[in-house]
Amino acid sequence: MLDVAALFLVVTALLAYVNHRFLRLPATIGVMAIALVISLGIVGLHAFGLDHGLDAFEKSLLRSIDFSDVLMQGMLSFLLFAGALHVDLGTLRQYRWQIASLAIVGTCLSTAVVGVAMWGLLPWVGVPLPLIDCLLFGALISPTDPISVMGILKSIGAPRSLELVIAGESLFNDGVGVVLFSLLLGVAATGVTPTLGEAGMMLLHEAGGGIAFGVVLGFLTFRLLKSIDQYQVEVLMTLAAVMGGYALATHLHVSGPLAMVVVGLMVGNGARAEAMSDTTRRYVDMFWELLDEILNAVLFVLIGMEVIVIAFSLPLLLAILGTILVTVAARLLTVGVPVRILPRFFRLPSGSWRVMTWGGLRGGISVALAFSLAPGPARDTILTLTYGVVVFSVLVQGLTVGTVARAVCHEPADGALTPDTATPR
Repeated sequence: MLDVAALFLVVTALLAYVNHRFLRLPATIGVMAIALVISLGIVGLHAFGLDHGLDAFEKSLLRSIDFSDVLMQGMLSFLLFAGALHVDLGTLRQYRWQIASLAIVGTCLSTAVVGVAMWGLLPWVGVPLPLIDCLLFGALISPTDPISVMGILKSIGAPRSLELVIAGESLFNDGVGVVLFSLLLGVAATGVTPTLGEAGMMLLHEAGGGIAFGVVLGFLTFRLLKSIDQYQVEVLMTLAAVMGGYALATHLHVSGPLAMVVVGLMVGNGARAEAMSDTTRRYVDMFWELLDEILNAVLFVLIGMEVIVIAFSLPLLLAILGTILVTVAARLLTVGVPVRILPRFFRLPSGSWRVMTWGGLRGGISVALAFSLAPGPARDTILTLTYGVVVFSVLVQGLTVGTVARAVCHEPADGALTPDTATPR
């Protein structure tokens, strides 16, 4: 396992160097694009018998790791904590209802819209799936990944309110999407559909329990950090809170992702302001920023390489095209339209609905959930569709969302925060 980890880290570092030196694309998009091109090149060479075993080597390498376990049990806790660490809780509170409505209601509606639409669409291209599998696909494809989008928005000076809502929605819809996926997976496994009340109670236990556990863990971490002033120990304690907390949340059967978001918000706000010296704050920030960048780079290299183990066919390619249209349309209906027709509620700059629709990128969590399904024809179809949507969203939407964002009027709506009026961190 050590050899595999070392190899992936070396490959990621080399691709990051090539991207920074020559392509100058956003880091995650660049490394994924290069890995994807290399893998497709190996597939092409293999088709002509010129790969000299590279195809078999890459496939064996990828099959030696469990993508779902690597992300869901390894990377996800770190990525969510690091993402929440620098979200300003004070300004987040000003948009708490907007973020909650998008992360909870929007994700649930997106799951239903995508699931029903795919159930009707797929038979037309020759790859039908049962409704429950289509809903599973809807749940895993609905969470968004703002990593590349946030960097682009910052670089063009987008309004602070827009950045905040996009980041907040993504942090929480990951947890909501995982909970919905787990509920639907239980229905698929048992064949028993829970009543609305039972589903609500399961959702409350998973999501509400995860948030409550995160509050308790965040408070304990805050108190421990406040009692000492030694940056090496304090950095280690934040690392222990994430690793140990996520593992404990799993054993308690509550949402680990939501717990890590809450802990990240509490450490990043209360602990940074009241429990850390300037030296500790600087080292904690640097440590988690570097870890976040490294893990995201490795994750997107993995996504790019996975193309070599994905099965494609003409019906599936047609299904991917249809699925891309469905997911973008669902994002428009469940996020773009509400933001557009309820400006007084969302309090975002004019035109934000376009950025939030087109900037709804899908990432590693969708691929990981697809890999976690039981082997079989349905899993293969869902995995291929998921991969197609993720590649399109990262490479096409990710590289063009800056153009869309620049077209958005920077005049704020009533009460919206601009970069000048945002609370400094």
